[in-house]
Amino acid sequence: MKYEVKVGLGSCGIAAGAEEVFQTAEDFFKSHAVSGKVVKTSCVGLCFAEPIVEIINGNESVFYGNVNKEKLKNILTAYFNEDNPSQDGKMESRELIGETLERQKRIVLKNCGIINPESIEEYIERDGYKALAKCIQEKSSQEIIDMITQSGLRGRGGAGFPTGLKWKLTRDLRPNEKKYIICNADEGDPGAFMDRSILEGDPHAVIEGMIIAAIAIGANEGYVYIRAEYPLAIKHLKIAIEKAYEKNYLGNNILGSNLSFELHIKEGAGAFVCGEETALIASIEGKRGMPNVKPPFPAESGLWGQPTNINNVETFANIAPIILAGADEFTKFGTEKSKGTKVFALAGKIKKPGLIEVPMGMSIRDIIFKIGGGMKTEKPFKAVQLGGPSGGCIPESLLDTPVDFESINATGAIMGSGGMVVMDANSCMVDVAKYFLSFTQKESCGKCTFCRIGTRRILEILTRITEGKGAIGDLDLLEELASNINKSSLCGLGQTAPNPVLTTLKYFRTEYETHILNKKCPAGVCKELIVYEINDKCVGCGVCVKACPVKCINGKIKEVHAINQKRCVKCGMCAEKCRFGAIVKG
Repeated sequence: MKYEVKVGLGSCGIAAGAEEVFQTAEDFFKSHAVSGKVVKTSCVGLCFAEPIVEIINGNESVFYGNVNKEKLKNILTAYFNEDNPSQDGKMESRELIGETLERQKRIVLKNCGIINPESIEEYIERDGYKALAKCIQEKSSQEIIDMITQSGLRGRGGAGFPTGLKWKLTRDLRPNEKKYIICNADEGDPGAFMDRSILEGDPHAVIEGMIIAAIAIGANEGYVYIRAEYPLAIKHLKIAIEKAYEKNYLGNNILGSNLSFELHIKEGAGAFVCGEETALIASIEGKRGMPNVKPPFPAESGLWGQPTNINNVETFANIAPIILAGADEFTKFGTEKSKGTKVFALAGKIKKPGLIEVPMGMSIRDIIFKIGGGMKTEKPFKAVQLGGPSGGCIPESLLDTPVDFESINATGAIMGSGGMVVMDANSCMVDVAKYFLSFTQKESCGKCTFCRIGTRRILEILTRITEGKGAIGDLDLLEELASNINKSSLCGLGQTAPNPVLTTLKYFRTEYETHILNKKCPAGVCKELIVYEINDKCVGCGVCVKACPVKCINGKIKEVHAINQKRCVKCGMCAEKCRFGAIVKG
């Protein structure tokens, strides 16, 4: 009997200890007379259960989650020596791992967690590069563009521009000119890891999509722009490109045709602004990554002044499935204006954080509570941040909003690249807005006055409010500054920078007012507004005195103690150590 043991070695699995688990499996096979193999794969999306091991016996497979070295030894011993599959850590089948996978439609993620991302043969076995061959042998440039247009695919990088139209413009605006294809893998949103996971788990899908795009617009050279903080994705991408050249999917005379395509990797230094397409182009050219005025758009004048098509990782990963299955199959999923599926990264106070892919139009409520398992803590849901620093916070009252471009935009947030950060009642929305403004302010390229200085002024106001120094007039000033930044910033990143402030003001204004008028933080997050007090439950044991790092608690043994508020640094160590509930945070 031949067994196959798969270990998820994506970044999340490695961080959880999967490399040791993989080595343990290899050692077990070497020391036991068992017919089989141990293979690496990537993240299947169930990041909450890493390290994950899948044991395959013929057509049967069993998943084990949260596996460590000792647990795996017990599992393998039960399988191979006792012929009795272990129940320790056993998960349900791939299709039915709770509602986490059952409710998904995996098009982009269909190979992630299944194939070895370093093996082009495994990608080919799952219909890899068939779409490319079909385009070369059967379809003209116009037919490819028509199919992508008919599918309704819109860019998954945030703006949602129709992909087919973008390809057509790049091909037609300056015919007979050298053209470039760029994949934007500069994923910089806090809480977002969609592009990284796709490139780690299925790099050939992105490469194949780029080659098809090149055929459609008449390009013969391309770049994947990826941030250097993604070493595993870069490693897998380099291997995939090398293998694609060996198999003649890249290079000259692809698959015996007269088509050629050269693909390069450009590693970015981690500047958030380089996610904006003109700043990205400047970075590839060796310049400082700063946005330029549009028009001209990259489709007319992009990399080195030539027509350039830029799509993100997820957009390119959708191309081959559309070509193979047909546009009509893709349009079966989604809404009237937002077709297909969308990949989301679930993070924050949620039971099952990870990577998911759902049909467009599914409600935020279903994503969080049915796929994500609901709240990790016993605290109620408060908000979800969509679209990263350029997005907005959506409250509980809007949980039934469908995830499509128009519906999300109507809330004041944006779809963005697909990050979802879930927050519970312990989150302070003023502090959340301050966090995101701090991020965008630091990441501003500085080219625009309103973005450079305006975000600084907003951050200063938010800081004052969280310190109990705000005035009620600050709220009107925040809205005025946000409006001016939106209207006057050059690029989309600057224009959307105020979104976290505007949405929190819109949906959580009373929280701002409580900070200003009552000098209180309802969530107990803003340190300057926290007061620790000792009540009459105190038995005078002295434990809090020993725990206090600044020695601001006084009192005699067996008498109620007191806190010197002027010296207190609000660390909370005293409340944490008190066994009698005598120290309360107000």
